[in-house]
Amino acid sequence: MGQYANFHDHDTLEAQVKSLADDELLDFWEETQQLARMLDQAEQTDLEYNPEYERVILQELQYRTCFKGRI
Repeated sequence: MGQYANFHDHDTLEAQVKSLADDELLDFWEETQQLARMLDQAEQTDLEYNPEYERVILQELQYRTCFKGRI
C-alpha cells in the first residue's frame, strides 16, 4: 500500500489526486470503494458518501492511461 503525503487544507481534491503516484491513486480509489460499501451496508442515514471522490479519481486514471498510450 502506498504512503500518503500530508495534504494542506487549501489544496483542492484534484490537486491532491494529481500529486499521488499511480499505486497510491489506485489504493485511494480502492479505499473509497470500500468506504462506500461499508456505508451502504450500515445503512447510515446521517453519513453521506461523496461520489465526487470517485469522479475525480476515475478522471485522473483515465488521463494517465491516455497519456501513457501516447508515449
